[in-house]
Amino acid sequence: MPQLGKDLSLSAISAGFVAVLVGFASSVAIVFQAAQAAGADQAMMISWIGALGLGMGLTCIGFSWYYKAPVITAWSTPGAALLASSLLGVPIAEAIGAFMFCAALTILLGLSGGFDRLMRRIPPSIASAMLAGILVQFGLSIFTSLQTEPLLVISMLLSYLLARRWLPRYAIMLVLLAGLLCASWLNKLDISTVALSFSQPVFVWPQFNLGVLLGVGLPLFIVTMTSQNIPGIATLRASGYQHVPVSPILTGTGLTSLLLAPLGGFAFNLAAITAAICTGPESHTDSSKRYVAGLSAGIFYILAGLAGASVVALFMALPNALVASLAGLALLGTIGTSLSVALQESSERDAALLCFLITASGVSFFAIGAAFWGLMGGMLTLLFSKK
Repeated sequence: MPQLGKDLSLSAISAGFVAVLVGFASSVAIVFQAAQAAGADQAMMISWIGALGLGMGLTCIGFSWYYKAPVITAWSTPGAALLASSLLGVPIAEAIGAFMFCAALTILLGLSGGFDRLMRRIPPSIASAMLAGILVQFGLSIFTSLQTEPLLVISMLLSYLLARRWLPRYAIMLVLLAGLLCASWLNKLDISTVALSFSQPVFVWPQFNLGVLLGVGLPLFIVTMTSQNIPGIATLRASGYQHVPVSPILTGTGLTSLLLAPLGGFAFNLAAITAAICTGPESHTDSSKRYVAGLSAGIFYILAGLAGASVVALFMALPNALVASLAGLALLGTIGTSLSVALQESSERDAALLCFLITASGVSFFAIGAAFWGLMGGMLTLLFSKK
């Protein structure tokens, strides 16, 4: 605890807050769609948010404290998108059974150690190229948002440039403040309908249907591994956190999913986009002190989960341009570093570039996202280019 007091910084705390803000605001609507597809009523949907916030919060705090690294977890956004289309007509009890089946597969993979061995074989150039491909769309969103909300985005851009010049450690916090002030001045921020409301857990006893387990649980497991955990560990590796093992984290997130699935915690995994906010230099110039951002994110996740519907309503009240620009500006440093590492080795440059382009394209085949295909394309190119 004395060491934590020395390592605390406003920049790391704000990085954790921004990660939670971006995570909730960018994909909470997809989680609601998944819950509605499963037949959840309003009380159950709030329970889902509470369970997800609690699970992400506890795992962020536990892993970040233990490994002294910003280990950020998240719900599976691609998994939620998959559920929104595949749970139609499936009883919610059988959906919960599928979530638990996915969690059990995650635990088994973590205990086997196979995922850890696989990730060690991926060169830093390919991992960094994949990360840059994932994040580049967030950088571009700054300027696509400029078309719809020019005054808001310009104010945030100017705040970022000025803060980077004189107060670099507090740049993202000042950008958020500038965005909120400008949005309020432009009457784009209406929080009059937001009322304090706490989450109440709703337990659903699982039922196991073989067709649902194979048709929903197995695809959820595959999508979560390929579209979330692979980019998530690549984010940690690209930021220099080589000492963080994958297998215990997989096991831990799997156990968390297994315990919280009856309350709506459908899948927990390593984060990539929100993790990059906490692992980058904007969080702290000293990488050994960025674990505070992970602890901060965990606390804010728990608070968001407890507040449930209130927090969701607050995040939904924020202008899309504000959230998109904030995420893009928070990730600029990580995008630049990733591209630099990806293109550093001339012998691996073609493979890294191909990996970057495939990932950035957003292509998807067999319900598996672009990050996986970018990784495969980069590794195959590297294999064929070896003399």
